[in-house]
Amino acid sequence: MITARPRRKPTLMPAIALVALSLMVALPSLSSMRLYAASAQRYTTVTVNPGDTLWSIAAAHTGGSDVQDTIDRISEANHLTASTLQPGERLRIPE
Repeated sequence: MITARPRRKPTLMPAIALVALSLMVALPSLSSMRLYAASAQRYTTVTVNPGDTLWSIAAAHTGGSDVQDTIDRISEANHLTASTLQPGERLRIPE
């Protein structure tokens, strides 16, 4: 009389071997990559005086570049949605 063999349970060994082989191939190439973090942005803080405009503040802090570009950077750094400034307001000016 022939009896059927009991079925073997599937094991995780092939999956573990595949992961180990993948790591052995991938790690050398990943370790040779260099990652660079962005440099920290530096700011100067300015208090708005009566009569100051965004243009006048930007013109005073423009180092020979376009004033409109400086206005855009000031607006972005301070999350400004309008060009209206209030006396006593403090603005961060990107350096």
